Amino acid sequence: MGTPGRLRLLLVGLVLLSLVWGAVAAWVVSQRASGANDVVGTSEPLSLDGQQIYRALSAADATEATAFLAGGLEPLAARRHYLADIAQAASHLESATAAAGHSPAARNLATLSADLPVYAGEVETARADNRLGLPLGAAYLREASGLMRGTLLPAAREVSGQADRQLSAASGQATGLPLALVLLAVAVVTGYVLFRAQRWLFRRTNRVLNPGLVVASVAAVVSLLWLAVALVVARADLLQARAQGSAPVAALAQADIAALRAHADESLTLIDAGGDDSFQADFLAVQHQLGPGPGTLLTAAVTAARGSPGADAAASAAITAIAWYPAHRTVRFLDDNGKHIQAIHLVTTPGPDHSGTLFTRLDGLLTRAIATDQAVFKANAAAGAGAFTGLEAGVIVLALIMAAGCARGLGTRLAEYR
Repeated sequence: MGTPGRLRLLLVGLVLLSLVWGAVAAWVVSQRASGANDVVGTSEPLSLDGQQIYRALSAADATEATAFLAGGLEPLAARRHYLADIAQAASHLESATAAAGHSPAARNLATLSADLPVYAGEVETARADNRLGLPLGAAYLREASGLMRGTLLPAAREVSGQADRQLSAASGQATGLPLALVLLAVAVVTGYVLFRAQRWLFRRTNRVLNPGLVVASVAAVVSLLWLAVALVVARADLLQARAQGSAPVAALAQADIAALRAHADESLTLIDAGGDDSFQADFLAVQHQLGPGPGTLLTAAVTAARGSPGADAAASAAITAIAWYPAHRTVRFLDDNGKHIQAIHLVTTPGPDHSGTLFTRLDGLLTRAIATDQAVFKANAAAGAGAFTGLEAGVIVLALIMAAGCARGLGTRLAEYR
């Protein structure tokens, strides 16, 4: 094959290779950007909604149980707290339903939508009977709590778990290395072929530079550098969002939900005058899960939050939990020895060593840590998604410039043989 034939073959090959490079680069950017946008716009909001539904329902159950202990007309602050929890759960349920579409979470969200009004209705019946001094109020409250624990909370837990799995998948798509390795391989091949083409032309024509191929090479370098910076920055931001945002938030939320359940158990044990120790048994089981200690939720939360802005609050929560358990044992000792009113006093009134006060401190610390780390997630995830802005269109334009440069540069040399 003569030189003109080789030039034609080289021209076609370089143009096609430039277009392949642009297509592969645009595809990789599209996949990464899609994953990052899913993290920011869909998966993370759905995960947060799931956690907030779970927490708000648990808080409502615990708040109403504690308020019920006051007897008669419950404290106004507790009533407002309960209504705020129900409103928050309903609000997050609405946004989660809109975001979930036809995903696996939709069925559990439908269960929550159907049964939340039933729970609220049973609570209102219990409150009405309690104001009238009727023992039936305690039965309705236990029934409401049973619905909460047997149906609503498991459904909320499933929503949260499914959303967390979706978030992990989207984050993996946005930060995974296989796509970057494919892009690197195509970049190496493209760069090598451009180099060899210019070297071959130099030997054939004794011209140091071919303007068209120089333009193509510059466009290739610019696109590669832009891609490298964007991918590295986005990956670092998204990994930071997961390590110091979504991961500690999920662990802290699990610990807070367990603490809320234990607090509700404490109140329900005092409400139940029938000698049923099932709520106290559940408290002890939840205490074992909550910790702190090896393999417990609080220890996992402290470990996950290490290095994040919420780390100090998480560590303080673990210390507070250690102080809460003896206070609970005091409540049980008083109640078991006929001092029911004194036991209720330790749960419902403020005091530095009162069980209710220590739980409120524990819940507040965990809530603060969650809010702090959630803010870190939002900031880093948004920055990671923002790194891809304009990149897909940019690499396509640069690939077209590469193809045009190759066609121009080799076309000029080919014209010399006509």
